[in-house]
Amino acid sequence: MDFSLLQHADVTQALLKGFGFTLTVTLLAMVGGIMIGTPLAMMRLSNNGLARNFSKLYVDCFRGIPLIQVIFIFYFLLPKVFDFQSDTYYGPLFASVITFAVFEAAFFSEIVRSGIQSVSKGQVFAGYALGFTYGQSMRYVVLPQAFRNMIPVLLTQTIVLFQDVSLVYVISAPDLLGNADTLANTYGSETKATFYLVVAVVYFCTSFCLSKLVKHLQEKIAIIR
Repeated sequence: MDFSLLQHADVTQALLKGFGFTLTVTLLAMVGGIMIGTPLAMMRLSNNGLARNFSKLYVDCFRGIPLIQVIFIFYFLLPKVFDFQSDTYYGPLFASVITFAVFEAAFFSEIVRSGIQSVSKGQVFAGYALGFTYGQSMRYVVLPQAFRNMIPVLLTQTIVLFQDVSLVYVISAPDLLGNADTLANTYGSETKATFYLVVAVVYFCTSFCLSKLVKHLQEKIAIIR
């Protein structure tokens, strides 16, 4: 393995850009997934049968479809259905963020639902006593407490999301793995082991640091309780 390749400016720049792309997709998809997943969780817990069944169908559907298949659907099928032909508006970044946000929402909704259920029902009744509606009780009373409890679990799911983003390599997205593969093809197939090992080390170090953060937050929340 020739690690001297990492001293080349174009190699370092390409890997950093790929890592930046991966982080961008991870963060935007996490925010989007939580924003979609939270209403889904509230719908799942509501007394409205239609909303509850829709939420359940959404979760079961996306949890039952392989992620790689979802990526293909959002990148190859939907542009043809809705006539998105320009990469300027529907390129790898947009497709990746939308795909992972919609897919991860199914998992984030279950985390949020568990977080909401961990809050005492007395808190909800207290909101009703103050004249709040169901939505207001969730927004001002329940969700702030629930999110504090589920931050470690949300971060754990984000670590999984960070690792899964490597799958956008199949649509030629310029993520960390994709750029590493491009560099390997540029510098020769004998360099693939070097670049793939570097990618593995980056993923491991990032995931390990985030796991330590999750453990620290779990201990801190346990102390606060």
